[in-house]
Amino acid sequence: MVELLSTIATQKDATPAQVALAWLLAQKPWIVPIPGTTKLNRLEENLGAVNVELTGEDLQQINAAASHITVHGERYTEAGEKLTGR
Repeated sequence: MVELLSTIATQKDATPAQVALAWLLAQKPWIVPIPGTTKLNRLEENLGAVNVELTGEDLQQINAAASHITVHGERYTEAGEKLTGR
């Protein structure tokens, strides 16, 4: 996945992080990524994701790569889950 994002980033004169954020933005209009950073240069980099235009082929390649990733484990520990109110 990292290699794919890096390849697309190079083609778009962007960073892999910008491509990843652009992919998230392309999913649904109500999905809003909230990347965390304490560095101004990273904030500026993240904001640049709105200028990355992914083609249908780009999206297809990223989706295909993402479909091969298996997520393991729970989102929260048992104690953390209790704090979510669910």
